[in-house]
Amino acid sequence: MTRFLFALPAVFALAHPIRAADPPVNKPNILIILADDMGFSDAGCYGGEIATPNLDHLARNGLRFTQFYNTARCWPTRAALLTGYYAQQVRRDTIPGVPSGTRGTRPSWARLLPEMLKPLGYRSYHSGKWHVDGLPLQNGFDHSYSLNDHDRHFTPRQHTEDDKPLPPVDAKDHYYSTTAIADHAVKCLKEHAEKYRDRPFFEFLAFTAPHYPLHAPAEDVARYRKTYLSGWDSLRDERWKRLTELNIGGSRLSPVERAVGPPYAFPDALRKLGPNELNRPLA
Repeated sequence: MTRFLFALPAVFALAHPIRAADPPVNKPNILIILADDMGFSDAGCYGGEIATPNLDHLARNGLRFTQFYNTARCWPTRAALLTGYYAQQVRRDTIPGVPSGTRGTRPSWARLLPEMLKPLGYRSYHSGKWHVDGLPLQNGFDHSYSLNDHDRHFTPRQHTEDDKPLPPVDAKDHYYSTTAIADHAVKCLKEHAEKYRDRPFFEFLAFTAPHYPLHAPAEDVARYRKTYLSGWDSLRDERWKRLTELNIGGSRLSPVERAVGPPYAFPDALRKLGPNELNRPLA
């Protein structure tokens, strides 16, 4: 058996016709947009009530998945996207008896996408939330803006550019995480177009929103102030109707949603935040 495996390449080489070198392959540019903890039906192209015209435009000219699975939480999702492995394989989701989750260290064999793309001529850029062990530039990215303060969308205290600390943001700076993250991505791609037009790029655009805490600019909140007054049950039914019209919905609404809550209990946080904070659906 061993002899056969070693001989196989030689047999293939002899049987393969001699021909001119294959023409160069045009390598595609890659943009991954990750909206942290966003529900699949939140976007307009999946029946959401919030206007998302740019995402809807991409969907109309692309492919929408109607049956898919994800890890449903923030840091396991990043690990799976950037390594290609299940989060449990790379110790980014909790495994009994193994240092994992937020205490886990990714095995050395689980390289990130930029490291794998670099030999193919790609330049790689990261903009936004990181939440993976190690630092972006140490893991193959050429530029990075990393928002490490996940609790402040307006005045972050911990954020870095190219792995170097930036000063805390003052409220007078009119900073908002989504805008700052997108601006950095645009800056990277403009530089790429000017200096590296002959090379493909990989941009990992990782927004913090809508991960808790739910913070949005005042004008956006005002625009939708009346949208949710009819209550969760009503909005759920309306969204379901749009999903079925888009041929995305199944045969019936699942009763599971009414009982399911977050995977972790935060009793101290609920006491601190008061009676207006909930961790289960409320009609």
